[in-house]
Amino acid sequence: MSTKQNMNNSRGELPGAGAPTWWLVFIRELNELWMGGKAPVLVLIFSILLGIMTYVLASNSELSLIPPQEMVYETLKAAIAVGLFISLIIGADSISGERERATLESLLLTPTSRRQIVFGKFLAGVSPWPVCFAIAIPYMHVISQGNEVFRHAVVWGAITGSILAPAYTAMGMIGSFWSNSNKTSLFVGLGIYVLFLLPTTLPGRAQTGLMGSLLQQVNPIAAVNHFLSKILVNNRTLGEWWPFLLSSVVFALLVYGVLFLYASPSLRLEAGKTSKFWAAIGRLIGVGVLVIAGLVVLPGVSPAAAQETTHAAPQHAVQITIDMDYKTVKAGDYILYNTVVTNHGTENSPALCLAMNIVNLDAAGDIVDPEDWSPQRTQYVETLAPGESATHGWRVNAILDGDYLVYMVVIPEPAGRDATSQPVASSGIHLVVTPFTKLNPGGVLPYAIGGPLVLIGAIILLYRIRRRKIDMGGTPTGS
Repeated sequence: MSTKQNMNNSRGELPGAGAPTWWLVFIRELNELWMGGKAPVLVLIFSILLGIMTYVLASNSELSLIPPQEMVYETLKAAIAVGLFISLIIGADSISGERERATLESLLLTPTSRRQIVFGKFLAGVSPWPVCFAIAIPYMHVISQGNEVFRHAVVWGAITGSILAPAYTAMGMIGSFWSNSNKTSLFVGLGIYVLFLLPTTLPGRAQTGLMGSLLQQVNPIAAVNHFLSKILVNNRTLGEWWPFLLSSVVFALLVYGVLFLYASPSLRLEAGKTSKFWAAIGRLIGVGVLVIAGLVVLPGVSPAAAQETTHAAPQHAVQITIDMDYKTVKAGDYILYNTVVTNHGTENSPALCLAMNIVNLDAAGDIVDPEDWSPQRTQYVETLAPGESATHGWRVNAILDGDYLVYMVVIPEPAGRDATSQPVASSGIHLVVTPFTKLNPGGVLPYAIGGPLVLIGAIILLYRIRRRKIDMGGTPTGS
């Protein structure tokens, strides 16, 4: 008898007579999922992605770009997103995979309710989420840098992830229930996942306003992300933002109702109740969602409307000077300088706006976003009397190595909507930033490398144990 035949025969058996069927199915599915290697490989990929992400976040933290609260939030958000994807994939394989492997019939022939079979599979499908979250905890701990946000992230991550992950497993199983092949169920599952994930990638302004806020609150993933950002990053209270958890709970209850009350009692060899119709609907949903995703992701073309003006800007006798001409620093350092705005005119100046800008002098270099380089890009002056001056201090963080010019602009407030003004620029600061990279930013490197290595060792151990079981099952007993 071949090894494959032995495995198929063993899958048809449900040892442990007397125990509930759902428990037997759960144990068998759990063994197949983890000893078979599917879940460990997905968890290993999860660990590698999380390691890369935390390393990049820690590198940026060394450059003072991201505070610990935001890094922990981003790590938790990524852990939940990937964890949900793994739950969905495993759920999508649970029933259609049995159909493809011709092992579902043996289960259906057992004198038990279909609902218990589905429930046992569901419990096994949920099992990767606690492992994924446990892997994410050390990463969140090291990048929190001792901040108390770590404790809140563990608590709220466990609660929100444990609401969504089982629901996504059930949703994947619903798609699998109405699919004859893994190809169809995975395609539908991927489409649904993208459908829920896309709204969370919309620009910040698109998520504000009545419709944007409503979309955020209805979408379970977006609502949980918004809730976590308010609690972890903005230090808001549960009493203010708990309504954002309602959509996740309602979504979970709805999915459970469809799976356990409507679908599972009708589990059979063929997909769904009217397999061809629902499979076609599933494919249409998957295609439609992916098409919509492509249209949304494509960069929009927004032609700039060139405006020509024939109005001459009024001249003001305001000048701005700067007390630094050049500076050479290492990446990660910063410079401090002062500006002086003086009114050389004979009348009071209008209100003034001082703005800082940075230009990369290397044409092949990256465009600089001044918001990342300075904690305060603009400052304001109400008005200046004739001969009066105002001094302001500025800080620029040297984020990336290269050759830059930092300059200031003072902008007199226009007299009205139909008027404009003439900005006045200062001399520039020639800023040369030399490269400086820490190999182990924030001490995260041992976790980023060690986590996947430990999992690889565990997978090798599981593989050896599995091979040993298969070899023992292949040896005829009593011979």
